[in-house]
Amino acid sequence: MEHHLNRQPYQYVRTALVEPDWRRLPGWRQVTAAQWRDAQWQRAHCVKNIRQLRAVAGGLLTDRFYQELAADQAEFATMSMLLPPQMLNTMAPDARTGPEAFTEAFLADPVRRYMLPVRSDRQPRWPSHPKAERDSLHEAEMWVVEGLTHRYPTKVLAELTSTCPQYCGHCTRMDLVGNSTPQVTKTRLVLRPADRQEQILDYLKRTPAVRDVVVSGGDLANVPWPQLESFLLQLLDLGSVRDIRLASKAVVGLPQHWLQPKVVEGMGRVAAVAARRAVNLAVHTHANHVQSVTPLVAEAARALLDAGVRDVRNQGVLMRGVNATPDDLLDLCFALQGEANILPYYFYLCDMIPNAEHWRTSMHEAQQLQEAIMGYLPGYATPRIVCDVPDVGKRWVHQAVAYDRELGISYWTKNYRTELEVRQAGDSGPDTLLDRRHPYYDPLDTLPEAGQRRWSERPGGPFPPTP
Repeated sequence: MEHHLNRQPYQYVRTALVEPDWRRLPGWRQVTAAQWRDAQWQRAHCVKNIRQLRAVAGGLLTDRFYQELAADQAEFATMSMLLPPQMLNTMAPDARTGPEAFTEAFLADPVRRYMLPVRSDRQPRWPSHPKAERDSLHEAEMWVVEGLTHRYPTKVLAELTSTCPQYCGHCTRMDLVGNSTPQVTKTRLVLRPADRQEQILDYLKRTPAVRDVVVSGGDLANVPWPQLESFLLQLLDLGSVRDIRLASKAVVGLPQHWLQPKVVEGMGRVAAVAARRAVNLAVHTHANHVQSVTPLVAEAARALLDAGVRDVRNQGVLMRGVNATPDDLLDLCFALQGEANILPYYFYLCDMIPNAEHWRTSMHEAQQLQEAIMGYLPGYATPRIVCDVPDVGKRWVHQAVAYDRELGISYWTKNYRTELEVRQAGDSGPDTLLDRRHPYYDPLDTLPEAGQRRWSERPGGPFPPTP
């Protein structure tokens, strides 16, 4: 039997979660366990620039790394640097401490690759796809009031803040979230938070067809708890709302926040109201590699579940060099599901934002990955790999209605109209919107030579008419 098991494409071995020893890093050698568990200490000691990274890493990283990092920030980065100690500590956890060896391990590290990109990571010929856009999903175009995206018939996205405790290089909301960079002058939320929340709640009162509210940002961990609790309780007063999903990468990047007594107790109050009103209350987080799933992450998830949250779910992003292999995805999913009580839910294709080509995967690779991970996890914990198609929405990667592999263009349809499209169509006659086929594009460096040549000759497209 053992012989046959070893012939499986993926071999499951239960592995205990480990909190890497932060004291291996020179700048944190004196940090106590009590300090490490303290959310305010974590926030106060976030790494925001190269000087602060040098202070933590000491001589472990060579000048070559800092030069590559500085070059990336000057030429490519769409997100500013913001790394909580918790997140930085999961990079190169087992690297040897000689500067050359540590630097090589740090450069190769999958968490570093998406949290702290350097110039040599970027695709040299096509750092951006010609069709890339800053707000690639057109969320702001679909705002019905500031910060409220009404994209699906029964669901909305409420953005309560434009900041996070940490900034991921691949952020889909890079147009809005975080500080400006040399490449991107960010758009800004204009209304005061209280006024924005009032307008969001007013719209939901007037729109009873919306039953599902994703409360996000930014990251909810950056919304002061009294303000967030007040908003959630008002949301729960609306009888039309049946699902509330709270989005916070901080469950993974700053689990200390969700372990604070005031937050745990407040979540318990909100969950109790949700239970009385039979509203499904869940938390969605964002882990992209097994190294990020540590005992503190599991403890934060357990605290949320014990407070009465129905589920803690993971929405990762599929990225080359990070997790785009069957083994990497399954290792992450088993750590989440089996050890941290976090349900693997989605892996999104990395969105078509500027300077993201080195992270993105082709559609056929994503389809192969979906097939490769089937059959290992419980069915309810087998994540769906989805493409968030501009002007369409989330689609399973096998739902493309046509796919030109040479040009790397897949085509998608949808079965609903956004609120914006409903308003624009009005009573202007026949509506052909649902007959349209919408394109999505593979990274150009993944195309066969003939496809790359055609894109080089006509970099803006379009190519043959939509099939």
